[in-house]
Amino acid sequence: METQTAEIIGIQMRIIISCAIIVFAYLVDFLCCKLLIPLIRKIAEKTAFKWDNYITDSNVLHSVFHLIPPIAFQFALPLLFPEQNQWTALAAKGLNIYIIVIACSLVCRFISSLYAISNETESLKNKPMKGVYQMFKVIVICVSAILVIGILLEKDFTTLIAGLGASAAVLMLVFKDTILGLVAGVQLSAHDMLRPGDWIMMDKHGVNGEVEEVTLNTVKVRNWDKTIVTVPPYALVSDSFKNWRGMRESGGRRVTRAIRIDMNSIRFCSPEELERFAGKEWAEGLEMTTDTVNLKLFRAAMEHYLRNHPEINSDLMLVVRQLEPTSEGLPLQLYFFTLSKEWVPHEHIAADVVEHIIATMPEFGLRVFQRPSGLDLQLLRND
Repeated sequence: METQTAEIIGIQMRIIISCAIIVFAYLVDFLCCKLLIPLIRKIAEKTAFKWDNYITDSNVLHSVFHLIPPIAFQFALPLLFPEQNQWTALAAKGLNIYIIVIACSLVCRFISSLYAISNETESLKNKPMKGVYQMFKVIVICVSAILVIGILLEKDFTTLIAGLGASAAVLMLVFKDTILGLVAGVQLSAHDMLRPGDWIMMDKHGVNGEVEEVTLNTVKVRNWDKTIVTVPPYALVSDSFKNWRGMRESGGRRVTRAIRIDMNSIRFCSPEELERFAGKEWAEGLEMTTDTVNLKLFRAAMEHYLRNHPEINSDLMLVVRQLEPTSEGLPLQLYFFTLSKEWVPHEHIAADVVEHIIATMPEFGLRVFQRPSGLDLQLLRND
């Protein structure tokens, strides 16, 4: 009787001590989260580094301190309950699973902090790194899930991995999009094919806008009409797409405009015209004789106008050239680059140039080709 009473008292004492250890461990966890973490954050803010701010501002430290209670009780469990029974085995399993879950959360939060740090790094901030970090998270979660299953089934980790290897074909089918997205994301990043903020065009998928986000499974693009289009990363690798980043990084944005000239207005210049044009700045160095054609002088004048335009980059390709004559006149193409690469200013400059050139044509005796309209026919009839 006395022996049974002593055993009951011993069990009660161990339970009380276990509860005390749990309460004390969680109290330490609470105090660390409420007192120590704010202190660490203040110290990190005063340092010259930025990476420590991301570590302390995230929940990484919370996950670290949340590991204190289960680890403390895991060390205390065999000391308090040295005999092995189903309850101690169940408690040990629960502690191990809890530690794995918290550790998985810790690693995932740390990876998120690394992603935030990489966005502030000059050499990495324009790289599509989000998919890579998501891949690391998937690996961590998969390993954690395998460990939890191994604990529940009381199987060794390597045994489960071998079993998964046997069912690799099924896993590849289930995670096909993730695997393809992972490979495509690595290719996009390694070859610097795509960055957040790039303007891309992909007619097949209705894409014409700026890349907002590159993840493991999708590339999110905001089109210029404010619609959102999501494209699988492997579609960008397997199909062709146009990236306008080269234009934005260059010294200008290209303009190509063709003005159709009525070929009946192309003629030799009169002596009066030659005398009038001889004093122009654009005519310096030109040999003007009686067989000089008005279109030749017009091209020279327009090239001079473009090269001296304050909003056109004359260091890049600039030419006023003829295209193949057609039944609708002789196309005169303007090929130049504007200094502004933004869409609206670019279009305004191009419009100003075209308007100026059309308005200047009568001075050289040239006419723009234009098909007759109903008004033209009516005026002809009245005449």
